[in-house]
Parts: sequence; structure tokens; C-alpha cells
Amino acid sequence: MTSRPVRPRLAPLPREAWSEEVRTMIERTPGGATEPLNIFTTLVRHPTLVRRWLPFGTMLLTGELPPRDRELLILRTAWNCRSEYEWGQHVRIGLAAGLAQEEIDRVPAGPAAPGWSPFDAALLRAADELHADACVSDATWAVLAGRYAEPQLIEVPMLVGQYHMVGFTLNSLGVQREPGVPGLPLRGS
Repeated sequence: MTSRPVRPRLAPLPREAWSEEVRTMIERTPGGATEPLNIFTTLVRHPTLVRRWLPFGTMLLTGELPPRDRELLILRTAWNCRSEYEWGQHVRIGLAAGLAQEEIDRVPAGPAAPGWSPFDAALLRAADELHADACVSDATWAVLAGRYAEPQLIEVPMLVGQYHMVGFTLNSLGVQREPGVPGLPLRGS
């Protein structure tokens, strides 16, 4: 496995370097008006890309999937991508979305871990299958389709794909977690 940068490869853009366009974009992100997150202050080094990416990411965070289900998919994707930053941010979001800390602690163990409902296990399996094979299996799809409407079924691979892209980017750029944000649990824990 490739080692992760221990320092930012691209540092967050300091406030004094923000253009009016960048300031407006950052202020519209979570915490942007007071304590902007490193993900946004780093990615705004490419304002054209961020201007187009933010609406898509925001839509997926407020889309058709139940928030708890969405966060299970994102956390498993963060684990699969070994994305410290993504994991840390979504632990907090997952708790607010209704995940218990015990469930978050179990995400690294995967869909076969004791304690998951059949549907939660299918969500985790979908994230794993997309990560490994870029496709949800028929068996997993059948479980998801038993509960989800078509728009939700479409969002599952789109969400996992979005968070793969985010994880790849955060890992490659060396975006660092904010103070106090948890990192990934140790493998096997």
C-alpha cells in the first residue's frame, strides 16, 4: 500500500489569499464563515472545479438516502480508501445522523461483523463491492431494492463513487485533519 503524506502536499489557502469568489464559496461550506475546513480551503486552489463539485456533493448529502444509511456508506468507503480526513469528519456527521458510536466502531469489521441488521450489512457490502469490483452484486442489490425506491438505488453507487473521489483526493493532497477530529481506527480493531 502506498504511504500517505504526513504533511499537506498543497497547503490550505490562507484567508489573505482568498479572492472574493473563493471567500463566497468557502463561507457557504460547513463552518466556512467561522472555522473553514481544510478540505475546502485546500480544494479552492482550483476554484473552477470546486464551484462545480460543491453542488453535487451537497446534493448527495441532502439527497434521497436516509442520513444514517448515507453515513454508513460514507464511513465504509472512507475505511476502504484509508481516508483519515473523510473518516474523521463523517464520524461526527454519522453520530448526528443517528449512528451509535458502537456502530461506527464496528464499520471497520465490515458487513459480516455480528450486530448488523441484514439491511445495514447489505449497505456495507454494497460499499465493499463497489470498492472491489465497481459493481453491486445481484444479491446485495436485491436487499437494497427491497427497501429503496429507484432514486435511492441510483444514489448508492453515486455516493460511494463521490466519496472514493474525495478520499483519493484528500489522501493524495495530504489534507490534514483539524485538531480534535478522530483518525481511522487501527486495522483489525
